[in-house]
Amino acid sequence: MSNKTPITIARGDGIGPEIMQATLDIILGAGAQLDIEEIEIGEQLYLKGLNTGIEPSAWDSLRRTKIFLKAPITTPQGGGYKSLNVTARKVLGLYANVRPCVSYHPYVATKHPVMDLVIVRENEEDLYAGIEHRQTNQVYQALKIISRPGSEKIIRYAFEYARTNGRKKVTCFMKDNIMKLTDGLFHKVFDEIRAEYPNIESDHWIVDIGAAKMADTPENFDVIVMPNLYGDILSDVAAQIAGSVGLAGSANIGESASMFEAIHGSAPRRANQNLANPSGLLLGSVMMLVHIGQPDVAAKVHNAWLRTLEDGVHTYDIYKEGVSKEKVGTKQFAEAVIKRIGQNPQILKTADYSKATEKMKLGVTPKSSYKAKKELMGVDIFLDYSGADPQKAGSDIAKLSSGNLSLSIVENKGVKVYPEAQPISSYTDFWRCRFLTTDSKPCSYSQVHEVMGKISAAGYDVVKSENLSTFDGEAGYSGLHG
Repeated sequence: MSNKTPITIARGDGIGPEIMQATLDIILGAGAQLDIEEIEIGEQLYLKGLNTGIEPSAWDSLRRTKIFLKAPITTPQGGGYKSLNVTARKVLGLYANVRPCVSYHPYVATKHPVMDLVIVRENEEDLYAGIEHRQTNQVYQALKIISRPGSEKIIRYAFEYARTNGRKKVTCFMKDNIMKLTDGLFHKVFDEIRAEYPNIESDHWIVDIGAAKMADTPENFDVIVMPNLYGDILSDVAAQIAGSVGLAGSANIGESASMFEAIHGSAPRRANQNLANPSGLLLGSVMMLVHIGQPDVAAKVHNAWLRTLEDGVHTYDIYKEGVSKEKVGTKQFAEAVIKRIGQNPQILKTADYSKATEKMKLGVTPKSSYKAKKELMGVDIFLDYSGADPQKAGSDIAKLSSGNLSLSIVENKGVKVYPEAQPISSYTDFWRCRFLTTDSKPCSYSQVHEVMGKISAAGYDVVKSENLSTFDGEAGYSGLHG
């Protein structure tokens, strides 16, 4: 019986085939035990009419091996083409995106010579759920989805990553001073889970000042966990201020499958010229080797790569007179790394994955399945209304009550405009009418439907509604400004 680990690879587009071959040469040269299956993805499949960029049959390989080493692809410009990364994350359930961002001073130019942090980004929820609607002539919306199970999974992963990789601190970035329910939940779950890890330091920052601190003094951070959008933006920022996006690898981890890649694109202008730096994909493959239980090989590859940097053997993108000693192409860089397998860096920090053999304790707690008592207390009814007289509209709609359900306020752009409100500088054609019960008792869904019917019969264009419920007596909806 073979002791090789099955993996699926895709060579991708642009510089993808070159850096994939260099990566495979290095990791196999270091002794990686792999049974490799290959699939085709990317531009040619898009142009053949597959808007996902991947053959349906390729999923069979990915579900069988559960490990995907993926080179970058080119997605044609224009509408109708789906992001393969987003598709893979959703189909394979890859909930955690892990991006180490490390500076390699003095061999790679950086303003932050001692930077060494890891961004752990939630990968499935938030605005990346991709739920968008056009509501009116003027207004579009995107729904931000944050769940307790999703938050638990990613935050626990961040702490487990820290524990098994010898990291000392986990920081949470969120924006719950504004998004009190969604980001508020993420913050609440972070506080719950960090209590389970008393030996790991933890703190949290509002994302705007946190991002500023990270850009200014990244050495003060270790592992940072974030919802999807913040993590996507700030992982690129962190990789760039470390020295180069081109040197960063990435892991996408799921409960039953994982994908490893470089974070840079396919760079078609550099293709087939033996110029590309394979380091990003190579470091992605190092993360893969750790994940599949070959940490000793991962350390050999990583340390040989670090020693190559130290010896001044650099590709064009990081070559610098006075620091670099030899400018090499993709193939020659791979050969240089292979030559140094078994050697350790002399100045840069030696890679050590010995703790990575510890099993990570992942998953969610029973609290995620707890069902609170849910009571319907009102409804937000949204109108497509092109008039600019909220007092008249509000007065008309206030007459359209049902039982204990009556109009509380009307707002535009999140600001109260009825009753008795100061006019705002400009209005959109998207209006929210909030109906609440007047006696603190629940209402019925039939009352909500009756009110919506009355508003529509009065000539107003109802475009959507959101039920307002309490959960164990706590409001499950935001307040309004003004």
